[in-house]
Amino acid sequence: MSEQRLVRPYGDTTGDGMVQLSFTLPLPHDKVAEGAAAQLAAKMGMDPALVVHAKPMGPDFTFFVVYGRVHHLVDPSLVEVVERDYPLLTPKEVNAAVKRSLRRRLVVVGGCIGTDAHTVGIDAILNIKGFAGEKGLEYYRELKVVNLGAQVAVPELVERAVAERADAVLVSQVVTQRDAHLLNTREMSAAFREAFAAERRPLLVVGGPRFDETMAGDLGVDRVFGRGTTPGEVASFLVHRVTTRSAA
Repeated sequence: MSEQRLVRPYGDTTGDGMVQLSFTLPLPHDKVAEGAAAQLAAKMGMDPALVVHAKPMGPDFTFFVVYGRVHHLVDPSLVEVVERDYPLLTPKEVNAAVKRSLRRRLVVVGGCIGTDAHTVGIDAILNIKGFAGEKGLEYYRELKVVNLGAQVAVPELVERAVAERADAVLVSQVVTQRDAHLLNTREMSAAFREAFAAERRPLLVVGGPRFDETMAGDLGVDRVFGRGTTPGEVASFLVHRVTTRSAA
């Protein structure tokens, strides 16, 4: 049995508890604003708290960086994560698996739903240029990719998925004011469950920097991918789930 290990943040020396925090206050930049920033950090448990950077953001807002010590401990054994339960495949292996299992191309429909106009995430996964040195899904010979781009209405996404006979639907959400990414995702998953029988519904996959990967069940999707996800990870997941479903 491994020994329980509690950890504390590291700043200048091991276990000193030093952390750096950034935030914006709706105050013009002056000494009162800096004092308010220090007060906020202190209420969050930083002691001492030092304002190391302050920059006006227009006439009525100020951006702060605060450096200070916290006294909290973290138990890594209590952290919940979503472990990868499928093998990472090369593009060649993905193509071979699709051809062997489906005997047709695997169809992927993707886009940004709602008012989200930030396509950098979905493009990083779908476009051939890819991300982090990996080619996007358009590069895979046995995958048919339909990228709908930005600001796609949920009914339009469902309609296109039906028309394309999609095996998987990928949605990227970057804009997150007032939890819009969660509301949009729940709306999307409900629409697909209404439009498809359970055994025919395409895989629903969402991704974005503010998603919690453990929330797939709560959001009604099959997988949530967070920041730093590469095209190869997504392609490997799709092949794993679609080929497993087809073999069932």
